[in-house]
Amino acid sequence: MEPIHVTEWDETGGEGVPVVFSHNIFTWGSDEAYGFAAQRPLADRYRLLLADRRGYGASPDTDRSDFDTDADDLVDLLERQGAGAHLVGHGNGGLAAMLAAGRRPGLVRSLTLIQPSAFCAAAGHPVVEAMLERVRDSAGVPDSVTPEQYLRASTEGLGMPMPDPTPRRLRAVATSMRERPVWDAAVPLEPLQAAPWPTLVICGTWQDAPETYRKYAGEPLIACAESVADVLDARLLRVPGYYPHTQQSATVNAALRELWETRRY
Repeated sequence: MEPIHVTEWDETGGEGVPVVFSHNIFTWGSDEAYGFAAQRPLADRYRLLLADRRGYGASPDTDRSDFDTDADDLVDLLERQGAGAHLVGHGNGGLAAMLAAGRRPGLVRSLTLIQPSAFCAAAGHPVVEAMLERVRDSAGVPDSVTPEQYLRASTEGLGMPMPDPTPRRLRAVATSMRERPVWDAAVPLEPLQAAPWPTLVICGTWQDAPETYRKYAGEPLIACAESVADVLDARLLRVPGYYPHTQQSATVNAALRELWETRRY
């Protein structure tokens, strides 16, 4: 299988500890709108490796994006770092990061999960169960809906600005429209609970988010983040907004530095 594309930002001359980033839907690793562009200042001391999941960014096409395949790609990238790397995942990329870390915990220096879509960890929570009931009863996205229409409905339709519908953005949206549902994932939590490295979970407060977006996306993601932090005995960092690493990049970057510098591996 053709390897995925990885953007590397490094101001250390190759001396920095590597950090692998795994992005969410509608985006790619180095994207300014939803990706990890705001984390670039961390390259002053770390070697940042921003993975584009299959079907996103400059990575190869895929018939259907799949969290298990994404996890395999992350494991491959971790293996190529020799002594392993810090691992950061957002949303669906956070789910893939959890799976990768559970498969090869010895390759992970720390794990940061930004609003991970690991709803299996919050099974039984009434907010999550209500969300799962809604999506399971949904007929899915009709074939007649174009990526641009879907992007507009998912942004302007919820009271948020729509990013420019560039070819790269629309390709990312098209891939997102046919991703394997994250609620199908079963994350083995035991390896993550037993791991010696620290875990940080970051979650927005969502108080300023559009009401519909907060109700149908924010509340389940908050419940999921709280449950993941609890089950993994991880630190839970709450920040204003609903895209923590872009809207509150200074706070998130400071927390990442603190995590990475507290314990050396």
